Amino acid sequence: MSNAANVYFASARSTKWRYDDSMPGKLVRLIKQAGLSSYFSKDEWVAVKTHFGSPGAHRIVRPTFLRTVVNALKAIEAKPFVTDTVRIQGLDYLEVANANGINHLSVGAPVILADGLYGKDSIIIKAGDILKEIAVASVIHDVTGMVVCSHVKGHINAGYAGAIKNLAMGGVSSSHRHCGWKCGRGAMHTIGEGMMQWNEALCQQCMQCVEVCPLEVITFVGEKMVWNSDKCWRCGRCQRVCPAQAIYFPGDDERFMRSMAEAAKVVLGTFAPSKVLYINFLTEIQPECDCMPTADVPMVQDIGILLSDDVVAIERASIDLALKERPLPSSAADGIDIGATSDIFKSIHSKPYEYQLIEAERIGLGTSSYELIMLT
Repeated sequence: MSNAANVYFASARSTKWRYDDSMPGKLVRLIKQAGLSSYFSKDEWVAVKTHFGSPGAHRIVRPTFLRTVVNALKAIEAKPFVTDTVRIQGLDYLEVANANGINHLSVGAPVILADGLYGKDSIIIKAGDILKEIAVASVIHDVTGMVVCSHVKGHINAGYAGAIKNLAMGGVSSSHRHCGWKCGRGAMHTIGEGMMQWNEALCQQCMQCVEVCPLEVITFVGEKMVWNSDKCWRCGRCQRVCPAQAIYFPGDDERFMRSMAEAAKVVLGTFAPSKVLYINFLTEIQPECDCMPTADVPMVQDIGILLSDDVVAIERASIDLALKERPLPSSAADGIDIGATSDIFKSIHSKPYEYQLIEAERIGLGTSSYELIMLT
């Protein structure tokens, strides 16, 4: 396959009773096969970018895998740390990470917030036609190397979430100290159209929107909703959980997908060539993002681990592998027919997630053409 990117693959199946055939053992072998020393140097600080999860959302990249990546970086004498950007209040988010098993003892490296305790430590960088400018988390902006560890899953806005989403929303600060959410990740969510619409007649006063909001921007005074539009990040969780469909955020799905690719390009533009590696974990593929306050059962069986230095290729391979799997009984994907037109991600969220990859390839982030290299 000419001009194809290499994507290394280790299956989740274990057929021998030995550590090397376990998933952590296979990850060790996968990293060795890819060759970390050709990407990172002795004494170089390397960010291991992941998602810390949420209270109740435990299907994140497991700490044992993060420690495996950290140990591999230490073996070439690099200096790794594990990081994410603020999703809820910073101190609370570090407690969430610890509750989900991510701390300096479990992963063997410092665990830090890339955009500070208040989620506002970021650098404004010019973006493209959609975003204009975006606030990249200062730590990710300044560090010279990065391993992006992504849990493949569904997503309320993106439909499919993997490495591109991890870069675009996870590498960008939630807000900026001067321009707020409008140049943070909230700018991607609604592309400037994000004024909440609340239908009082449909509202059941169940308060799920109040409970799910990470910033407490929704309250009720009597039977009237009060929404703090200035503080809101436009994440869309309130719309997702409303059982009566009384909340609606207008937006443009295709532009949103393209804006994520644009933001990912800005984040990657802060690194020199060949300084970012991607590891996608196709395990516990649930329908929702790890930022939601619960984790549904997996939609398909665990598939394995992918590694590449091409973000488009690893995303394409992840999707291709996931769509081949039979939906699991009693999951959100139960009943979806396997065939040429089946798609577990679109069946759950009805989002044109392919535009993430189309736009990422168009703007030069990688290629959708790949060669799958099985672990040897």
